[in-house]
Amino acid sequence: MIDSRIKFRHLQTFVEVARQKSVMKAAELLHVSQPAVTKTIRELEEVLGVAVFERDGRGIKITRSGEVFLKHAGAALTALRQGFDSVSQALSGDAVPVRIGALPTASTRIMPQAMRLFLAAGTGARIKIVTGENAVLLEQLRVGDLDLVVGRLAAPEKMTGFSFEHLYSERVVFCVRAGHPLLAAGAAFAGLDAYPVLMPTRGSIIRPFVESFLIANGIAGLPNQIDTVSDAFGRAFVRESDAIWIISEGVVAADIAEGKLAALPIDTGGTKGPVGLTMRADAVPSMPLAILMQTIREVAGKVAPAA
Repeated sequence: MIDSRIKFRHLQTFVEVARQKSVMKAAELLHVSQPAVTKTIRELEEVLGVAVFERDGRGIKITRSGEVFLKHAGAALTALRQGFDSVSQALSGDAVPVRIGALPTASTRIMPQAMRLFLAAGTGARIKIVTGENAVLLEQLRVGDLDLVVGRLAAPEKMTGFSFEHLYSERVVFCVRAGHPLLAAGAAFAGLDAYPVLMPTRGSIIRPFVESFLIANGIAGLPNQIDTVSDAFGRAFVRESDAIWIISEGVVAADIAEGKLAALPIDTGGTKGPVGLTMRADAVPSMPLAILMQTIREVAGKVAPAA
């Protein structure tokens, strides 16, 4: 059971001191005296039975026990603030905003159907959906400008402080217009250098997969290469030319199904990567966000490509 002696002020003071690494700075931000901050921390330590801070030269640093407690204290404060915001916004007629970052594959394959289901749930929540390169979206997620990123799993070094929920795996395809000469050529790799090739940019998640795949198949460089993450440009350019578009399957799945575009007969199974939901590890989803995440799971279960 939670000790009834722990109050909101204990959590708030502890988290602020940990963030500022200073009793003085925390006192200023909390608009209380330094002795009051010190007393509150001592009360918390008495309840926990361990020290949460220790002296470090002229300053202080958090202890290992403090680090453990900080993760849960931060999450508890976030949940409380979201609860207060939910009530306040409900009383004022404004619903809690839901801010989603969607990578191109999710924007096309998952989000339209998920949004239809979410709107049917009648939460009244305001929605913001932004797209862009993975690095940009993850930074916005890290600083709190986004609540969730939907798309491919980022590289391990980019995932510090985040949690990932796997939904399905997806490959990269070499996409061309219907009737493209390479569709009948048989040896698609042999003719790549004769056509413009649209490549994912260096900041995109799939770029390393694509580069490794090309090198493994004897292609060290492409003479007519265009780097882009614009699915609108890619779709329009490929339809009007003999260009080859190297892109996540989900971005062009509908175009291929409708016969407007086609995938070259190249085995790209080695480019498969997990697609899912990325959040801050300490985040607690608001009710609207939790509902949206569930609709995304439902849609992903239906549209996931065959293994």
